[in-house]
Amino acid sequence: MSKYLNPKVDLTFKKIFGEHPNLVKSLLNALLPLPEGMTIEKVEIINSENVPENPAKKYSIVDVRCTDNKGRGFIVEMQSYWNKEFFSRTLFNAASMYTKQLAKGNPFEKLKEVYALALVNDEAFEYEGDNGYMQEFYITNKNHPKDIRHDLSLIFIELVKYKPIDRGSRAIKDLWLRFLTEINEQTEQVDTVLLENPDISQALNIVERSAYSDADLYVYEDALLEVMTQRNSMKNEREEGRTEGVRQNALENAKRMKTKGFDFQTIADITLLSVEDIEKL
Repeated sequence: MSKYLNPKVDLTFKKIFGEHPNLVKSLLNALLPLPEGMTIEKVEIINSENVPENPAKKYSIVDVRCTDNKGRGFIVEMQSYWNKEFFSRTLFNAASMYTKQLAKGNPFEKLKEVYALALVNDEAFEYEGDNGYMQEFYITNKNHPKDIRHDLSLIFIELVKYKPIDRGSRAIKDLWLRFLTEINEQTEQVDTVLLENPDISQALNIVERSAYSDADLYVYEDALLEVMTQRNSMKNEREEGRTEGVRQNALENAKRMKTKGFDFQTIADITLLSVEDIEKL
């Protein structure tokens, strides 16, 4: 039987970051590209009260919300896989948290920044580059790109794209990303570099299987099965979409070749379409 549980599953993720302010503070300071001098000193975890019923089972999303001693708001989401709706959902959650400040009687000039950190265990964007696993979205002036406003900040980290450059690095950013990407039910031995950091060591203790009751483990296994089922379903949908896209491209090419006078058999040989399909174009 495995020693550890996967920290990316609903039950374990909430136990780590939804019940331990020091750990969510450490994670946010490590992963958020905060402006210089804006370190998070203290956080208070709050309830998710501004979003309709969380479709965690359907979309495998976990939310943890908190504020710091400066009044800034933070949302941490774990998304087990990606679809086109998630960006809008993350933006909606951040905007809702931002506007909630007005309901508390704060004037506009007193509104504080809101940061949404979305950890995605899937490929979400097609950008490439040295920092390809992390994408940052802010309010910017198109004519003056250096004019960046942090009123609403959306940070997406694609965990599947993260590859540590130096496995001996003790930088807390690398340690948290390694914890989230390497620790799972198959983990038999943990790198001493992870164990030596007090925050990561605490998180490892929290995901030890022995710390969970039989009832907790039932909930965990059920959630894990749901994630696997939805991931396979999403994979099949993507494959079907790609297959249909290839066919549409072939049909478009066949149309152009047909107008240029290519014989049907030649078009079929090149596009891999049937002669019957070509005749219908």
